[in-house]
Amino acid sequence: MARRRKGRPVTGWLLIDKPSGIGSTDVVNRARRALDARKAGHAGTLDPLATGLLAVAFGEATKTIPAASDGRKGYRFSVRWGEARDTDDAEGAVVETSDARPSDEAIRAALPAFTGDIMQVPPVYSAVKVQGERAYDLARDGETPELAARPLFVERLELVGRPDPDHAAFEMVCGRGGYVRAIARDLGRALGSPAHVGALRRIFADPFDVSEAVPLETLEDPAAAEAALRPLESGLAGLPEVRVSELGAAAIRQGRPGEATLAPADIVWGEEAWASRDGRAVALGRWTGGALTPSRVFPAA
Repeated sequence: MARRRKGRPVTGWLLIDKPSGIGSTDVVNRARRALDARKAGHAGTLDPLATGLLAVAFGEATKTIPAASDGRKGYRFSVRWGEARDTDDAEGAVVETSDARPSDEAIRAALPAFTGDIMQVPPVYSAVKVQGERAYDLARDGETPELAARPLFVERLELVGRPDPDHAAFEMVCGRGGYVRAIARDLGRALGSPAHVGALRRIFADPFDVSEAVPLETLEDPAAAEAALRPLESGLAGLPEVRVSELGAAAIRQGRPGEATLAPADIVWGEEAWASRDGRAVALGRWTGGALTPSRVFPAA
């Protein structure tokens, strides 16, 4: 006899305004327990130091995590000049100090080199895998893993405040895979003043915004957490929607292309999209000219 899976088949998204001092996985586990959900995951890790938007997916919505993770991310963060730390944030040990402090003019002059298409080396304390092991595990064991530079698109990086010579406040909008800690580290190096992230808040991660998020304390009331659930389809808002007929939906659920009844005028061949029937998601897939070829199928309601 097959073992019965624990929990309820909850499906949807829950947007949490994560406080500092708790890891993303811990938040997901608390959310899963609060809703007694069988399956949960999140779209984009936040370090324990960081606050702000953490989008938690349940059940069938976990299939949309890759789509929700691909959007732009927006951050507000502070940089502390004159100190480099091994984690590149305030939680690490100081490894270098300097009395040098950059001027506002020097900071602004340096920012264009960190915008557009750049190459970024992830922090040593990161989840990047090196020969099958997490970089942070190697670093905690006293090793210094060699991490390759990765491409990153930074749409905007702006100095927005300078409360004192030791600190500066920034806003950044970037694509997937960016490390704010690496931006602070590299900016400090470029300006001749070792630096690290003092505070960090994620304000949006397309298609979600922190203004829509609920506080972590909501998870203490299962009914309130359930009421805050958003539909599976909300995680697909950044992708083109292709509407299909009942016959098209049936074909898709059999793994075949489903003919579209309505599609965006600017959709292009091979573009990732999602199929809907009566406003409900049928599948994720690729547009193949007049039809959607499914890659992930959602069961009928």
